[in-house]
Order: sequence, then structure tokens, then C-alpha cells
Amino acid sequence: MSAAAKPIATTEMVDLITAYAQRPKAVDLVVLDLSGASAFTDAFVIATGRSDRQVKAIHDAIHQAMKDDHAILPNHVEGLAEASWVLLDYGDVVVHIFTPATRDYYRLEMLWGDVPQRSIGGGEGDPLAEVSQ
Repeated sequence: MSAAAKPIATTEMVDLITAYAQRPKAVDLVVLDLSGASAFTDAFVIATGRSDRQVKAIHDAIHQAMKDDHAILPNHVEGLAEASWVLLDYGDVVVHIFTPATRDYYRLEMLWGDVPQRSIGGGEGDPLAEVSQ
């Protein structure tokens, strides 16, 4: 691991995070492009784990790989103790990992329904299919 993290473009960071999330079998991965709609971040990566244990495993996979491979730690992590909704804030990219019930309750994709969205392959669903509005 290098002493300082090399800057990574938002699109590359999204690709890395979604790939790392798929290792522990995250499902229903969706990327929201917030670059034109938000001052606090450029993208959301939203993923689902089938249980709180899997949500933690997805968090661990992303956190460890970003740290080991790119010397990048999140600015902030929330929700790890309960693990029904874990948030990792990487600045330009904010990762939301939900259990199914919590994701259904908060419906971030609907809340940000006017921004470009894309589904990522892996787990269940149609790889690289556009998310319907």
C-alpha cells in the first residue's frame, strides 16, 4: 500500500466498488449519476445483501479492497452495527448497502428518479440493463 492514495476518477471508482461488491454476491446493484443533481457527491452505488451478515460482508469486501488495492479509506461509515443499511462515503461516490426490506422502505432509486441510473450485472437481474423509471 502506498503512503498516499492516487486520485481515481469517479467512473473508475464506481467500477471498482461495483466489482468488489459482487465478490460477496451483492444483488440488485444500481448506480445513480448525481453529478448534475448534487453538490455533495457525484454517484451513489446501491446494493442489496440478503441478510445483515451479507450486508456486512459486502461492506468488508469493498472497504478492504479499496484500502489494500488503492490506499483509499472511506471518509465516513455509518450503520455497520445494525447492518440493515450501511453507508460508505468515499467523497465522489457514496455506497449504500441494504437488506431487502430496508431498501424497499427507503427506495433511493425512486427518490432520485430524475437522475440517470444503470443496473450492474451480477447476482440477480439483467446485466447492464437500464433501470426503468
